[in-house]
Amino acid sequence: MVPQRTIGATGTGRRAPGGSYMSAVDSAPIVGLAALRCAVAAVLTSRPLLATTASTSGSPSPLGPPPTSPDDVEATRVAALVDLARRGDAEAFGALYDHYSAAVYRFVYYRVSTQALAEDLVSETFFRALRSMSSFQWQGKDFGAWLMTIARNLIVDHYKSGRTRLETTTGDFTGHEGVTDGPEDEVLAGLTNDLLRTALMRLPAEQQECLVMRFLNGSSIAETAKALGRSDGAVKQLQLRAVRNLAKLLPEELR
Repeated sequence: MVPQRTIGATGTGRRAPGGSYMSAVDSAPIVGLAALRCAVAAVLTSRPLLATTASTSGSPSPLGPPPTSPDDVEATRVAALVDLARRGDAEAFGALYDHYSAAVYRFVYYRVSTQALAEDLVSETFFRALRSMSSFQWQGKDFGAWLMTIARNLIVDHYKSGRTRLETTTGDFTGHEGVTDGPEDEVLAGLTNDLLRTALMRLPAEQQECLVMRFLNGSSIAETAKALGRSDGAVKQLQLRAVRNLAKLLPEELR
């Protein structure tokens, strides 16, 4: 297991309180979960899915939340924090941790299934980011995508080490009962978020990463492509395959 390193140990004064990381999984955006349920229901009822980005209408697109226009104020704030953190400002790095840690945790947890291991890997992700801040270059890659790349590499290294194997564990999950109107109501009624999460954790790694970033973290196609090292078009196709495979992993009575 990766040695536990808390942000507090690196000088920002922040330590993740017990249970706070799991709340990031339990509080995954309801809109994102609803959109993923709609996408799977569309596959189960044989409604065609297009490998495009989302629509701009008020309802969630089957292929994920619509890419929103960047919030200029927030983007400027994050850029300023990154600049300060690169110059050694511990509080600025702590603010970046507060901003991104929940999304990084969701990304990691769905891959490793175990709360303690996920917390270790998230801590290691931010430890490595802090250690490398002075050399961070934008180079077209958003800071959040850079963190996801670090986390993804840590996950790969962990499983390559052969110290553990990927297991499907659902004990840490709690359900969210949502209602989504649409033509697939009958399917959606039986497609609970617990079933969806369990199936999600059985997907191949890259498909799972794609859906977590696109639906649960609300990342854009471009952000997901940067984190996964793929082109925008490849991510669209990967997302489409992932949704179809997710539908196949659901209980037989839903198929």
